Amino acid sequence: MTRKEFIKKRKVLFWYIKNPENISDEVLVEFILNYGNWDDVMKLFKLLGIKKVASIFRKQIKGPRINYDRKVAHYFKLYFQRHA
Repeated sequence: MTRKEFIKKRKVLFWYIKNPENISDEVLVEFILNYGNWDDVMKLFKLLGIKKVASIFRKQIKGPRINYDRKVAHYFKLYFQRHA
């Protein structure tokens, strides 16, 4: 599955973005981890690689503004500590 196919199948998550095919990996990771289901997360790992997703996630939660739900951020902190 290509990146564009992955995004196109989940266009409901990106409903307010004019051209979702052009979003960055950072936005893709944030949306899928925050709003996707577990199948979406697993397919994201296959698409980008778990280490890259973990790296992007860790950079995003270090900033002063975190766009992740508290429970989601906590869960993936623990998940990536163990699996990435």
